[in-house]
Amino acid sequence: MKVEVKMVTQVIKIDPKNIDKDKLSVAADALKEGKIVAFPTETVYGLGANALDSVAVEQIFKAKGRPSDNPLIVHIADKERVYELTEDISDKAAALMDKLWPGPLTLVFKKKSIIPIIITAGLDTVAVRMPDHPVARELIRLAAIPVAAPSANVSGKPSTTTAQHVLDDLDGRIDIVVDAGSSRVGLESTVLDVTVDPPMLLRPGGITPKQIEDIIGHIDIDKTILGKVNADNVPKSPGMKYKHYAPKAHVIIVKGKNINNQVMKICDLAENKKREGKKVSIFATDQTIDNYNGYEAISMGDRNKPETIASRLFSLLRESDDIGVEVILAESVDENGVGLAIMNRMVKAAGYDIIKSD
Repeated sequence: MKVEVKMVTQVIKIDPKNIDKDKLSVAADALKEGKIVAFPTETVYGLGANALDSVAVEQIFKAKGRPSDNPLIVHIADKERVYELTEDISDKAAALMDKLWPGPLTLVFKKKSIIPIIITAGLDTVAVRMPDHPVARELIRLAAIPVAAPSANVSGKPSTTTAQHVLDDLDGRIDIVVDAGSSRVGLESTVLDVTVDPPMLLRPGGITPKQIEDIIGHIDIDKTILGKVNADNVPKSPGMKYKHYAPKAHVIIVKGKNINNQVMKICDLAENKKREGKKVSIFATDQTIDNYNGYEAISMGDRNKPETIASRLFSLLRESDDIGVEVILAESVDENGVGLAIMNRMVKAAGYDIIKSD
């Protein structure tokens, strides 16, 4: 009888304020050798492989169970590297790179032939970003290669913002996890297609549309950001096509202009679900948490400071799984600024199950 040998995942702890290059070089060497390495970025943890090695990149898809038509983002440590990987860099793209890199902004360019087809899902474009995390950039510099990296989680589940989240999903399936603490932003990068004019927002993230438009003027916003995607569409960006970020629980979003109406609707739904014998959790905000006495409720953060919600959202979804929650009833937030990214992730986690409260 053949016994399957499970991979041993090595954990390398790095202090982002005092990077031990010798320790980090172990992970960099692993990338150069074609292995896969999870590492921190300011957005979420990424699962990296040598972007120029098709065989190595294939291991990412296998480890995550990721569909092959879902493209990957290529991470670089220096802006100049983008010119080796892409073509037709517009003045607008150059201005964004100058002002917002390093940072949570991914730009979609026409690709050069050096980029393997497996990364782009057969498209003639490639998504590139320069992360704003000292450990991520130093790892890429030490490896001296561009690194393809989706979020370091099992495909479809909430993205990972700590090394422990990565191990919960991928222990024994990947070579190394670089542990440098929690991610700061908590949501994946903004993705902007700069192969069209005006550029088009494909995925909202830590960089808001206003920040982009303040630099280059008007941008278009893909209609699928808060709506369903046609199954026949080919995604140009990660997170566009499939149900994403979903916990085991059934997520229901309650949406309305009047927050009091949201609260009342959520309480009604919670009561109904409890009568059905379901374990229910309510995702409230600092402003409303006290209105859910008698129910299991947790605050996502301050709705007037959406970055506080963004940084906690994926962790809260994972914690709900840990305690066996069956139904999550979540308040909606304003879709301006970072709120657009929050709602994008929540809508996809809910599989578009949205109930109007007014």
